[in-house]
Formats: sequence, structure tokens, C-alpha cells
Amino acid sequence: MNLTRLVRDWVRTWIPLPDLLPDKLPAYVRSPAYYFGILSVSSLVLLVLSGFTLAFFGPQWWHVNDVGHFVNSVHFWSTQAFFFGLAAHLWTEFCKGAWRHGRRLTWMLGVLSFFVAIGTAFTGYLSQTNFDSQWIAVNGKDAMNAVGIGSFFNLMDFGQMYGLHVVLLPLAVVALVGLHLLLVRIRGVVRPYAATTEDELAEEQRWGGTVGPGWSPLTAWLSQRRPRHYARPLASDQEAYYCDLCEQPYDLIGEGVIALTIVAALALLLAGVLSSPDEPPITIQQYAQQSPVQFLREEMDNLRGTSYVATYGPPYNDGTAQVQYLGPFSPQLFMGITIPIDAAEVYVLRPLSELAKTDPAVAAALRQFNQANESQQEAWMQAYADALPQATASNGEVVLPTVEAGPLPVLMGSLLAMGQSGALEGLLLQTRGFYQADFTRPLLFLNSQALPAKAEQLKMLDTQWGVMNETGNYPGQPWLWLYTLWYQIPPYNTSPNADILVWVTMAILSGALLFYPYIPYLNRLPYYLGIHRLIWREYYQDRDRLQARPGQEGGQTRSSAL
Repeated sequence: MNLTRLVRDWVRTWIPLPDLLPDKLPAYVRSPAYYFGILSVSSLVLLVLSGFTLAFFGPQWWHVNDVGHFVNSVHFWSTQAFFFGLAAHLWTEFCKGAWRHGRRLTWMLGVLSFFVAIGTAFTGYLSQTNFDSQWIAVNGKDAMNAVGIGSFFNLMDFGQMYGLHVVLLPLAVVALVGLHLLLVRIRGVVRPYAATTEDELAEEQRWGGTVGPGWSPLTAWLSQRRPRHYARPLASDQEAYYCDLCEQPYDLIGEGVIALTIVAALALLLAGVLSSPDEPPITIQQYAQQSPVQFLREEMDNLRGTSYVATYGPPYNDGTAQVQYLGPFSPQLFMGITIPIDAAEVYVLRPLSELAKTDPAVAAALRQFNQANESQQEAWMQAYADALPQATASNGEVVLPTVEAGPLPVLMGSLLAMGQSGALEGLLLQTRGFYQADFTRPLLFLNSQALPAKAEQLKMLDTQWGVMNETGNYPGQPWLWLYTLWYQIPPYNTSPNADILVWVTMAILSGALLFYPYIPYLNRLPYYLGIHRLIWREYYQDRDRLQARPGQEGGQTRSSAL
């Protein structure tokens, strides 16, 4: 047995070279609706090239280098072109009923490509290391945590998101798009809808129906002949599929080169003229310097266990404030605490313990606080918290009225100094290793007050379409419009379980889109919408004109001109 010959014959059976790289296609593919697919592929090529360059020079390069910022701008505008082409291609194919005649798998791979591309773009925004990435991370984490995904898919872990964005997800997109294109070439582009529903059902039975008993791809491959009882051609038999249609010369590669040139020119132009957004990130140091009183309030809440972080719940701690339910069940509670954060220990006591190693006054104050009983500690914390509303700030220093708060004035003053110097941020990032890439703890701290205040100024709150927006006048993430829409309407915008409800809604809609070819009756909707008549207008005009000619009613004579 010659395995090379068997593989070669198998490949030849499924996709002969003329079908893989055709130089002729049916005349109806000249419709503008067919350009969106090649636009998407061309944009993807530009995305890969610009993304490779950005990855090579590192995630900070584009912030500090003009050439790097230009490359990032090309990447940004290529993303806009890619999703425009992808969305337009998806919906024009929907209107054409592109899953017909045995092309269900082609449709499903295309939809999967769209879903994975959204995930790739999402992790790309999280990898920008600017304010956008901060805000998207702290907003998106709630949705991930609500369904339990946040326990292992941490949006605030830059290392994880960056790795997914530059390696795993792009490979998945390229693989899925490649398989999708291969199936398009194997099966060919779908024929226009027949004149009547009866004719279309007959076409579907002929080209996409089930095969006779005893047939399988393996037996067909071994016998190298078409079974007599087989009701449709083998996987790639476009000669039979297009036999009654008019074909025209078609340069597949040439059209791809032209599309790539146009997309590249447009992306380069927009990158040079409009650049790309880059709002600087917020740091704890900035927060402590600009809002010292608010910083102390946040730290006091952390110490008392009443802060946003302290009461959040899984996957950080056993709080309940942000736990969401689907009926009686909570995936968030089910997954448990996987990223443990004790707010008092992480944000207050541990940093002060580090400072106490070199500062005797802090060491004495911390020892006094730790040795006091719980009621005494609570009395000191209550007194200090009551005094904070009367505090004033001047030149970064906070002046409190006289208060009986034991060692807390010394401890909180030292903690503020740590925050203003940047030392606190460094401690929060500190892990066992030398390299730091997980920003979970500092981002959770900033998410209480600092990040929402900045987002409100930039019109990026949930009520303002949240993470779909972009800083400045740049286009945001239009591929998130449907997801973001639910947060603007009842009952989602008033429910404490909004995130998990939106997830369920989107899961149902996504599943319906993916398996749409298999939904009886509903999968005929494109035919009744009639938009396919605009897409294939010239085809139907020619068909109707030939049908109107006297003596030209014969099926073969009439259809051969189409």
C-alpha cells in the first residue's frame, strides 16, 4: 500500500486543484456582497503583520516610540476594518442562506471564527497597558466572575491576557478562517435561491440531502468512483454544481492582492492622520497624591473589612456583595475562592509590616494596634473614620482634627506616604517571582473610586455604553454593541444579577446563530426576507428576462445563460 498515493488521491477526490484555485466562477459572484469576505481576510493579514511587530518590540514600545505608536495605530484601524468586513460578510451570507446545499459546516466555522475573533480583540484591549485596558478589565471581571470563569480567566492578569492575545487566540482565528476558506473552496459558493420554495427544496435534497445506505467517504475514496445511489456529488464536484450556470473569468489571488493593497492604504492613511487612542493609566501613586483624603477613606474601609474589595465575594474572598445568582444557583459560589485577597492584610497590614522593618515609629504603632483587643481596635477605627470627613488636604498632606484613635494616625499617615511614593503599588504587585504581570490587587483597589471617577469623565460608565466606548472621538468596540445593549434596558439594567442574565441571553443568541442551519422552518427566513434578491439582482433579472422570451422556456436552454 502506497500511503502517499492514497493521501494524494483522497485530496484530489475532495478538492481538485481547479476547485482550490479556480480561474472561473459563476457570474453572480460579481455582486458587491462577495467583497466583504476578501476584505476580512485582507484585514486579518494586516492585523497579523502589525501585531507581530508590536509583539516583537514588547507591550510598552508603542507608548514611548513614535514608530511604535504608528504601528499600533495601523493595528487599531486594521481591527476596525476586520470587524466591519466580518460583520458585513456574516450578515450578507445569512441573507444568502449560505448554509444551504450541504454547507452547514462552512457556516458554523465562519460563526466560530467571528466568536473567537471577538475574544481576540477583547484580550487585545486588555493588553494595551493604558486606561482603556484598566477600565475594560475591572468591568469585564464582574461578568467573568458571575459565571465562574473569573476563577481561571483573570482579566486583570496582564501576563495571561497578553499571552492569549498574541499566541493562542490569533492561532485559533487563523486556523478557523483557514478551514472556513478551505470548505468554501471545496464546496464552492452557494447557488442563488431557486424561483419557488418547491424548487429550492428540490435543490436542497439534491445537493445537501442524505446519501444512500452503505455509502461513506471511506468507501468512496477506496473505490474512487461515485456510488450509483449517491444523490449528490462528492465533497468537491463544482463542475456538476455549476453545470447550468454561466461562468466568468475570475482571478482569486489577484483580487486578494488588490483588496490587501486597498485595506493597507486605508489603514496607513487613518493611522497617519487620526493615530490611535492612548489614555494614560491611573496609578495608586497618582490617586494618593491627587486625592489623599479619599485614599485614606479607602484604606480605612479595607482595614475595617467594609471596602469594595473586602465585601466582593468569590473568587477573592467569602463576601457576598457582588455575588450573582441564576435562580437559586450561583456559579460564582460554586467555583469558590481561587484568587484569595484579605483586604485588611493585603492593602494595610502587610505594607505597614514591610515599612516597620526600617521605621521604628511605624513598628511601635503597628505593634500597639496588633496587641489591642478587637473592641479597642474597632473603637480606634471608628474614631478615625468619623474624623475623615473633616479632614483637609494641603500639598499632599492630610490634616485631621484631634482624635482619640490610638496608633492609627501614625499608621495611616505612613500608609499615605507609601502610596504617594509609589512603594505601595510595588508591594501590591510583588509576587514570588522577579517579573510582575498580575495587576489584580492594585486594579481592585483603584476600582472602588479612582477608575469610575475617570471613566465618568470620559463617558465610559455602564449607563453610557461602558466598555464599548473608546476614549476621545475614536470608534470603540462595535463588536460589543449587542452585549452592551442589554445593560441599557430593563430588566437587565435594574437587576443585581445583570451580568449572569446577559451571559445567558448572549449564550442563547450565540447558540442560535451557530446552529441556525439546523433550526427547522426558521432557517428558511432569509428566503422570505427577500434581501437575497438585491444581492443577486443581476442573476434574477437575467433569469426573468429569459423566462419572458417566447420559445425559450426549456430548462437547459434558459438556465445555461445564467
